[in-house]
Amino acid sequence: MFSRVTILGPGLLGGSVGLAARAAGYEVALWGRNPARVAATRALGLMATTDLAEALEGADLVILAVPVGVMAGLAEQSKAFLEAGCLVTDVGSVKVLPHELANGFKIPFIGSHPMAGSEQTGIEAARGDLFQGAVCVLTNDQERPENEIRELEGFWKKLGCHCVLMEAAAHDQAVARISHLPHAMAVATAAAALRSPRDLELAGGGFRDTTRVAGGDPAMWAEIMVENRDALIRALGDAQKEISEMLDQLANSDKKGLQDYLAEVKVRKENPSLPSQVK
Repeated sequence: MFSRVTILGPGLLGGSVGLAARAAGYEVALWGRNPARVAATRALGLMATTDLAEALEGADLVILAVPVGVMAGLAEQSKAFLEAGCLVTDVGSVKVLPHELANGFKIPFIGSHPMAGSEQTGIEAARGDLFQGAVCVLTNDQERPENEIRELEGFWKKLGCHCVLMEAAAHDQAVARISHLPHAMAVATAAAALRSPRDLELAGGGFRDTTRVAGGDPAMWAEIMVENRDALIRALGDAQKEISEMLDQLANSDKKGLQDYLAEVKVRKENPSLPSQVK
């Protein structure tokens, strides 16, 4: 099993992995370029450094907790310091691109996506219990040995996750609908609602709950959405059709049709395995 875990990127996810892994008994090191973030990480009681070689020394599991846009450069720098037998994973919201990068650099890689997070960002928001009860998707398009999958699964289980194995492309299609689409719709809802900012003082829990994730980091989410654009475009197209259906029902004062539509979607949300009757 892994003993020393190195996390590259002291943000919300990287810091939370560090806190949870330390609590689970692992030796943990974090690396970051920004001295201020490294200092904030140390303030949490975690070992952190700006020296990449120091952070990677002795690591048998390396976790990339940085945006996919900077993974290529970081993977290239890290390759020279990876010790024999070291496995690399990540915590990103897309999986096809990290696998392509790892294959290009010939780095032993299994993808990870713990389905946990917050609209908050930065190491200051890190929580050791962030992954309790979360699903963590593992992707093994590189066809790494079974024992490596089991070891990585064991790591995430110790942090509180339940693991599911998927192909990278299937993962990206799924998260486009259950993660990236809801974020895009929260942004669209907030933008439409705030066309009259004075109305915000009337807003209650419904507005807050529906738009909460729209407060996420714009730079991070723009990158995620562009990286998974093909799948997200398809999901947004389906959402557009659903909105068009409601617009037609409202335009025709079709109360019965609208009620049937709302009821059918409510039933499907509560029982996702049921076949759709929505056209």
